[in-house]
Amino acid sequence: MILTDYTLQIVSLGSALLGIISGVLGSFAVIRKESLLGDAVSHSALPGIALAFLMTQSKRTEILLLGALISGLLSTFIILSIVKYSRIKFDSALALILSVFFGGGIVLLTYIQKIPNANQAGLENFIFGQASTLLKRDIQIMGILGVVLITLIVIFWKEFKIVSFDSDFAESLGFSTKKITTLLFIMIVTAIIIGLQTVGVILMSAMLTAPAVAARQWTDKLSVMVVLSALFGAVSGVIGTILSSLVSKLPTGPMIVIVISIIVIFSLCFAPNRGLIWKYFRNRKKERTINEDQVLVNLYRLAMNHEDLNHSHNISIIKPDKSMTVKSAKELTKKLESLGSRGLAKKDYFNKWAITEKGLEYVENYFKKEEL
Repeated sequence: MILTDYTLQIVSLGSALLGIISGVLGSFAVIRKESLLGDAVSHSALPGIALAFLMTQSKRTEILLLGALISGLLSTFIILSIVKYSRIKFDSALALILSVFFGGGIVLLTYIQKIPNANQAGLENFIFGQASTLLKRDIQIMGILGVVLITLIVIFWKEFKIVSFDSDFAESLGFSTKKITTLLFIMIVTAIIIGLQTVGVILMSAMLTAPAVAARQWTDKLSVMVVLSALFGAVSGVIGTILSSLVSKLPTGPMIVIVISIIVIFSLCFAPNRGLIWKYFRNRKKERTINEDQVLVNLYRLAMNHEDLNHSHNISIIKPDKSMTVKSAKELTKKLESLGSRGLAKKDYFNKWAITEKGLEYVENYFKKEEL
């Protein structure tokens, strides 16, 4: 049975760990509107991998990832320095460093491929990822780093939360926003480096941001968002791994990204508060309410201009329109019936309509709000 396959279990566990780690750290990147940092750091890690191999002639995962970590931290430091000491904006600095570091990494990989040494085979897998090469040792490294990162999140939860939402307020409370931000950046870079072997430098930015973006649609509370983001990341990792194992030569990393992208699209459409579908129906309902209020105001003005406030009026008088068709008359009747169900209007035996006392009070309160 496919689920009892040892390799599949190892890769699924590694992908799930990656989803949890990137989901938790990615939540803070999304909240801070620094999601593109993941793209820059992941691409900037490539020259670090190449240099680590050139210096050690070893393909051990921990050595290559250490090189990637140093390169990623260096690129982050350069980006922040450019923004701080020049007039270049954050996005421009990201694009500049991303292209320079990634281009340098490609040059180094090309040079390595021409070295008369068979040991360099497989380094190019870090570009698109090669989850099937994950070993038990790699999972243990991911697990240890994941525990460390999540423990730091728990310990510094209050600090990370305040700095992410309002750094000025955090500064006024006495927090060292620079140190907290630096620690958070290091943790985000570490989370990115962890996933390079699984999904590669090109797709890692999606793993960092997509689970958090999906989770953001379902809640306004950061703690719930972090938990949902980790859950979405883990689920996409496991499902993507299983789907890739069912089809021959289907890469695991891109499949994981496709699954999390589907989760994002579903969340964007169907999340109760922010979903586009529900938002569409809420807007339609709001439009109907506004139209009904306009009809009610017409009834109110007719009542104010008549000696008897309870006097009923014909549809053509309620909304005088020389071009009124049968269809528009039916729509107006539906709005009046809706007002009647709300107790704001009433119909007599001659199918004429009048405003109720509740309707009078509703409109008067509406005008008071408009004056305010």
